[in-house]
Amino acid sequence: MRLRTAARVILVGAPGVGKGTQSERLLQRFPQLSSISSGDLLRYNIRQRTPLGIKVESTIKAGKLVSDDLILRLIRNELNQRGWLLTRHTSDNVMTLSSSAIDLDSPPQHGSPNDAEMAAFLSSPAHARGGHGGHSLNEDPSASFLLDGFPRTATQAERLDEIVPINLAVSIRTPLQVIMDRIGGRWVHEASGRVYNTTFNAPKVPGRDDVTGEELVRRSDDSEEVYRERWKKFQETSEPLLEHYARKGVLWEVDGMSSDEITPKLLSKFEERFA
Repeated sequence: MRLRTAARVILVGAPGVGKGTQSERLLQRFPQLSSISSGDLLRYNIRQRTPLGIKVESTIKAGKLVSDDLILRLIRNELNQRGWLLTRHTSDNVMTLSSSAIDLDSPPQHGSPNDAEMAAFLSSPAHARGGHGGHSLNEDPSASFLLDGFPRTATQAERLDEIVPINLAVSIRTPLQVIMDRIGGRWVHEASGRVYNTTFNAPKVPGRDDVTGEELVRRSDDSEEVYRERWKKFQETSEPLLEHYARKGVLWEVDGMSSDEITPKLLSKFEERFA
């Protein structure tokens, strides 16, 4: 099905609620829709040894969290490269990931161009960072995307608004016990990442991968104790995030006991909003 206007969408839901499944089904139904994953962008830049990738890799190896500033810069650069942010002033100095003038991994020297440019980016107002005041949005349907992995907090959402406003935030809600039962039946083939579930996608031979016949394992974070802690943290961060998008008038909530129950509602809403 064809879209008539650009969709800029995030899916919000607890771990195990089925966001990945819903994303795949949306992408299959709407060919103009793309997926932008902050995690994939990070890994790509690390592999390509871009200045940002080098900086991020050193941060991760040090056991630290990647800053919101770097993630936002990464997303903005991706949108720019795809032509989805239309700069109003050609004289704007856009900092690119591959800019040789910005060596993020080397110690900053006082007064050096590297130090000055990086400091300007991190401390400047929205317009100087390429905020919404410095560009217009491409509303062509081909500029439609699902943003995966960001934002996860209200603060991150506010920062993202400066670059590109989300026009549909979907809150996927499934009862905790249903997700717990689903996770309790999940088994994984480590080498390939294939996932099975004894309740709705059971392996042909119990405990064995369908393709290789190798043994399936349980993920360490699939224990009830670990999951309940993840659920608690999600609830703490998601409530203000959803309130942020509710105030923007773009929040839509969908309830369901399974992905197959949720998908028709989500597709219908998507068609109503964008098709």
